[in-house]
Amino acid sequence: MPTSHTVYFVSESTGITAEAYGQSLLSQFDDTRFITRYTPFINTREKAQGLVSEIAHRAEAEGRKPIVFATMADEEINAMLQHAECHYFELFDRFMPDLVGVIGVQPSHKSGVSHGLVNLENYEARIETINYALNNDDGMRLNKFDMADVLLVGVSRSGKTPTCLYLALHFGLRAANYPITPEDFEKGELPDEVLAHKDKIFALTIDPERLAAIRELRRPGSDYASLRRCYKEVQMAQDMFHRHGMTVLDATTHSIEELASLIKKSL
Repeated sequence: MPTSHTVYFVSESTGITAEAYGQSLLSQFDDTRFITRYTPFINTREKAQGLVSEIAHRAEAEGRKPIVFATMADEEINAMLQHAECHYFELFDRFMPDLVGVIGVQPSHKSGVSHGLVNLENYEARIETINYALNNDDGMRLNKFDMADVLLVGVSRSGKTPTCLYLALHFGLRAANYPITPEDFEKGELPDEVLAHKDKIFALTIDPERLAAIRELRRPGSDYASLRRCYKEVQMAQDMFHRHGMTVLDATTHSIEELASLIKKSL
């Protein structure tokens, strides 16, 4: 049975940075099981003391100190957690001294800056890109594709919507998508409204067996989820993509994050 470790992601703010960085490090340990606990907004001495007590109880119960990844700008709370019954990794402490040496200026130690509501203009722009992705999901507004930075095309359930939302949320890109319909397959061609924007199209393909499994969860026992139909749709879609020289990305072998990063790099 794999070794098990309890891991805390701690911050005085959202904890998004601590969790993302910590999860990236933990992903390298294939044969280890991690029980994760997300603990944002540890921003008072009382909350910190409560967390220190919880960590101590868990260390005693499990016979092993928990691992703690933290981004903690508050020096007093940081010191409290450093002395807790845990293996403490404060991410800013590990890089900030070297960065100060390079930049030559002391950091502000403000909390919540990286994920807080700091720049209202940038925040509103990000909200606008998310709204665009939602309003232009599944080809709902073909006449708005000219406003898109990216247009994803693929068969139904090939990962277009989550990839669009990730592009909007993390990269600030206006991302629309178009699902190839049964009518498109009958004609053997994509609509003119889509082909007019070939310069911004990225086509998603997926393994038919994986596609069938995903569709089966949505519509169990349906023709829509049948392996026969999935093989046929994927092949016909690939023929369209290659005929128009589109950039094709495989949603079977790439995560949403990887797909979005490949698209961002291409742009």
